[in-house]
Amino acid sequence: MGFLGNVAALSRFQFAMTVAFHFLFVPMSIGLGLILALTSRRYYKSRDPQDLAHLKLFVKIFAATFIVGVATGVTMEFAFGANWANYSRFVGDIFGAPLAAEALFAFFLESVFLGVLVFGQKRVSPKFYHASAWLVWAGSCLSALWIIIANSWMQTPAGFKIVGTGLASRAHITNFLAAAINHSTFQRYFHVVVALLAMGAFLAMAIAAYYYLKKKNLDFAKKTMRLGVVVGLIASLLMLPLGHLSAVQVADTQPEKLAAFEGHWNTGPMDMGILGWVDPANQQTHSVNVPVKGFIGLLTNLDTSTSFKGLSEIPAQDRPPLQATYQTYHFMVVLWGLMVVLAIAAFIMDRKDRIKDKKWAQKILIWAPLVPLAAIQCGWMAAEIGRQPWIVWKLQRTADAISPSVPASQIVITIALFIVVYLLIAIIYLRVVLGLIKKGPQPELAPAGAGPAEPAAAIADGSDGSDPEDGAGDGAGAAKEAN
Repeated sequence: MGFLGNVAALSRFQFAMTVAFHFLFVPMSIGLGLILALTSRRYYKSRDPQDLAHLKLFVKIFAATFIVGVATGVTMEFAFGANWANYSRFVGDIFGAPLAAEALFAFFLESVFLGVLVFGQKRVSPKFYHASAWLVWAGSCLSALWIIIANSWMQTPAGFKIVGTGLASRAHITNFLAAAINHSTFQRYFHVVVALLAMGAFLAMAIAAYYYLKKKNLDFAKKTMRLGVVVGLIASLLMLPLGHLSAVQVADTQPEKLAAFEGHWNTGPMDMGILGWVDPANQQTHSVNVPVKGFIGLLTNLDTSTSFKGLSEIPAQDRPPLQATYQTYHFMVVLWGLMVVLAIAAFIMDRKDRIKDKKWAQKILIWAPLVPLAAIQCGWMAAEIGRQPWIVWKLQRTADAISPSVPASQIVITIALFIVVYLLIAIIYLRVVLGLIKKGPQPELAPAGAGPAEPAAAIADGSDGSDPEDGAGDGAGAAKEAN
C-alpha cells in the first residue's frame, strides 16, 4: 500500500502538518509574552511615552500572533473527532478535564486581559494595565501546562484503569492528580516553556537589530536588545539542565525512545552522537560521537558504565522510525548549541555596545530566530516520532487509533485544503506583523495616566534616536497633525 492509500500514514501527516504550523505561533506568543510583560514593567516605572509606545508595539504583535494561534489550534480539536475517532474514544475520559481547563481557565484569562492591553490603556489604572500584561503571559503559560499535561499522559500514562477490551477499550481516570502530574509532566513543561522563552528573546533581538540596521527607533532598539540578550542567554543556558532532566525521564520511562535517539543497537553503555546516520538493515549507526565513552550514562546518572537497552532487543514492529527520530533529535541538539553561541555572542557585544555599529551582527540577529524555531520543531518531532508505533505509550497503537470510516481520498483533499488555507494565513500574518515592525513604535503626545510627557518638539525632531522623516516611532506625524 502506497502512502496516498495508507489512511494511518495520511492521518499522521495531516495532524503533524497542522500541529507544526500551529506551533510556529505558540513559541512566539509565549516567548514574546514575557518580553511584553517586562516592557510593561519598564513603562509602569518610567511613565515615559517612548516606553508606552514600545509596549503597544509588542501588544499589537502579540495580539496578531495570539489570534492566528487560536485559529490554527481549533483545527486540531476537530481532527481528533474526524480522523482519530478510536483514539478520542480511548482517551476521552482522560483528556476531557485538561482540555476543558485549558479553555475555561487559561484561554479566558489570556484573552480577557489581552483585551485590556489592546483597548483599555486609557480606561484602567496604570497598575491594573501593568498587571494585565503579566496575567496575559501567565495565561499563555497556563494554557501550555494543560496541553503538556495531556501530551505527557500519552508519553507516560498514569492514574487510570482500562475499561473494556479490544478496540472498544478505553482509559478510565482513577486519580486526576496522578494523571495530570505523571512521570514526565513537569520535566517536559519546563523544558518546553524555557525553549519558548528563548524563542521570544531571539525575536526581540531580531526586531531591535532591524531598527539598528535601519538607523531608526534607536531608543526601542537599545532597550529591547538589552532585554532580549539577557532573557535569551538565561533561557538558552537553562536548556542544558532542563534537557538533562528530560533525558533522565526518557531513560527511566521510555528506554526504546532513548535507544532510537542515539541509534543504540547493543545493550550496554551508550555513547552520545553529534551527527550520524542509522543503518537499520545492518543494525549499525555511523556517527561522530562525543569522545567520552558511555557519555549518556554520565548525563543520566553520572556513571559511564550504565547499561541501556539496545534496539536489537526490541522487535522491529515496536521500534520507532529510526532515521527520523535520530536525525530530528540530533538536529535539535546541534541547533541548541548554535543558539547558545549566538546568545553568548549577542550578550557580550551588547554589553560592549557594539551591535549598533556592526551591520554583519545585525543581519545575523535578524535571521537568528530561525535557529530556536527550528530547534523547537525538531524537538517536538523527535519526542512524537520517538513514541511510535504507540499513540499512547504501550496502551494503544497509532494504527488502531484512526477513524475506520474515513477514506484516504478525503484525507488527501483536506491536506490540500489545509496547505492552501495555511499559506494564505501565513502570508496575511507576515504582512501584518512585518508591517507593524516596519511602522515601528508610535509615541502619543499625552498618554493617559503618564507622568510628565516629553515636549512635542523633542519627539518630533527625532531626539529619541529615530528618523524624524520616517514617522515610524518618533511621533512626527502626530505632531504635524496637532499643528
